[in-house]
Amino acid sequence: MKIAVAGDSAGESLARALAEYLSQNPNYEVTEASRTEAGPDAFYANLSDRVASAVKAGTYDRAILCCGTGIGVCLAANKVPGIRAAQTHDTYSAGKAATSNNAHIITMGARVVGTELAKDIADAFLSAAFDPQGKSAGNVQAIDAVDAKYHTA
Repeated sequence: MKIAVAGDSAGESLARALAEYLSQNPNYEVTEASRTEAGPDAFYANLSDRVASAVKAGTYDRAILCCGTGIGVCLAANKVPGIRAAQTHDTYSAGKAATSNNAHIITMGARVVGTELAKDIADAFLSAAFDPQGKSAGNVQAIDAVDAKYHTA
């Protein structure tokens, strides 16, 4: 699984710790994407757009974004058409983001969760899979229909 992990100025240290941790799993190809060659993004919205767009393009299968609270990067990532991002600060929500919502991205706040909990949250998200035939499939299709309604090409 190809995974991007990135954080803004408040979340970069957590993102780096998560990327280092996840890189130990041989099933993951992890990219720590907090900065571009030009340096950090000016705003967390730019970071979220850059990473979420790469997920949408298929460069990454999933991503984890970090900022101070996890809220800003989540809001911005969800502005990318077709992307489903969920703020998660516990393992249950992280697993459900994958199994019930088919989330591409989870977000978390470096000022909200510690590094060890963040690792557990990442594991819960990345080890869970969406069942396209399961009971949540209709809800995900409805989310996608709302997205398409407002993001016509």
